[in-house]
Amino acid sequence: MRTPTLSAALAVLLLASCQHQPDEQLAPQPTPDPTEALSTQQLDAQIMSDLRETGRFDWNQASAHVVWSALTRSDYVLSVGYQPAAGCAGTIPADAASNPAWQQARAQVLALILAEEQKAHPDLTLEKLVAYQENVLPVLDVTVRELSTIKALRASRLVRYAEPMGYEPNRPASTASKGTAGLTSSGCDNNTATPNLVAGSDYTVLPNGSKSSWNQADVYHGMRAAWSQSTGQGVKVLIIDTGCSSGQENLGSAFNQGLSSGRTIERLVTLPRATVFGIPYGAAETPDDGCGHGTSMAGACAAPRGTDGASVGVAYNASLITVRAAEDVFLDGSREVKGVSDAYVLAGNRADVRIISMSMGRLTSSSQMTDAIRYAYNRGKLIFCAAGTSFDWSAGLVSVIYPATLPEAVAVTGVKDNLTTRCDECHVGADVEFAVVMQRTSNDLRALSLAMTGDAPSTVGGSSVATASMAGMAALVWARYPTETRAQIMSRLVAASSNRNARSSSFGWGRVNVAAAVGTLVN
Repeated sequence: MRTPTLSAALAVLLLASCQHQPDEQLAPQPTPDPTEALSTQQLDAQIMSDLRETGRFDWNQASAHVVWSALTRSDYVLSVGYQPAAGCAGTIPADAASNPAWQQARAQVLALILAEEQKAHPDLTLEKLVAYQENVLPVLDVTVRELSTIKALRASRLVRYAEPMGYEPNRPASTASKGTAGLTSSGCDNNTATPNLVAGSDYTVLPNGSKSSWNQADVYHGMRAAWSQSTGQGVKVLIIDTGCSSGQENLGSAFNQGLSSGRTIERLVTLPRATVFGIPYGAAETPDDGCGHGTSMAGACAAPRGTDGASVGVAYNASLITVRAAEDVFLDGSREVKGVSDAYVLAGNRADVRIISMSMGRLTSSSQMTDAIRYAYNRGKLIFCAAGTSFDWSAGLVSVIYPATLPEAVAVTGVKDNLTTRCDECHVGADVEFAVVMQRTSNDLRALSLAMTGDAPSTVGGSSVATASMAGMAALVWARYPTETRAQIMSRLVAASSNRNARSSSFGWGRVNVAAAVGTLVN
């Protein structure tokens, strides 16, 4: 979130997305047109080259041939943003799903795609063309196999973008399910209890018996001191992640215990079933966390301050919604892009949700996800996104990952307890706005959270837990000042930060002292 010039920048971005400027947006097509798709190695090399050179890869800047190649090397699902041919004011109207002009554009674009695809596949039906249904955003998720269709879409004034949904570099070969190896390499580690944690050093036992993680000490963020003024009561946080473990009672039947009371938790799912040429298959997805990441994020943000000896979350009286939108934290499948987009739309439509936290991301941009994030942002939500946590194959590629790079998102990263060094796997850069202490220099211990089952704490690191913790701190502040706007809450967070007088190019405003933020008026 770029608070000083947000309105002007957002207007420019939205206007640019509304206008059709093929000469500025599209790379020249080779002559004659290629007829063979690029290999995954060629695609990855081009994406990686752009990432290393500019830190970004935008599908709208790629050639039609590159987009078509990415479709053929993934699951053929194309995301098409549409708009009326005339009268676009630079923003997507709230009633785009029912607005006659926008819906006429939708029908025309759909007819264009079907007609072009039927030239090569005469038996193609509308049912097989549409991969995922979309009822809110002006977007079509369609199965496209022909290069000519991409070119026709890009030539149409009715089309804002046409992007592959399911291609990312170094993605698993399977487009339906990543499998155990893919999940393990993308942020999933089963989230089991960490052995040999030491009381008084790794955690502090609170009077009611719950365990407060070492990084909740007042010397870092003033969290424990802040609890005397605010516990998050009355604020609802929505976490977009890999779900929530049904076996963790502290995120279920024991969510209200001890000093945590009068709040609610919901476990939802937006991750759609996999499809093959528009036809869903397999069992419907559930809210259950098959990865472990979502459970630990929920615990770090809002685990109860109970009596069972489990670790306590930052905002232990905030209400919570966990949304299973993806299989793991690397959003490289079309159904994950759809699941995350639907989660942001869901959050935008919930008047009771104030804060959204997402500790997931990808290397390339997604215009559909951007549409969804702007949809939620335009409804007053404060959105925190992880700046990035490197895997063994992605280290050094980019500074801040998408979507934390968006102006509507507040990018968060992690630092070590020496307060000057990023965590080993954390991304930093100019887009970062806040940093949260989550790694010890002496023994590499990460922050405590909830395991998949039981009361013995697990530990979790990276910009992921920094983001969930930052969302918890924001909940403490908003609960203390419930009538204030998102901008006012952001002002309080910035004013109570370590770099408030000089923003860092790596860590942004730095560490928030949440005790100061809940107790100090900001002009």
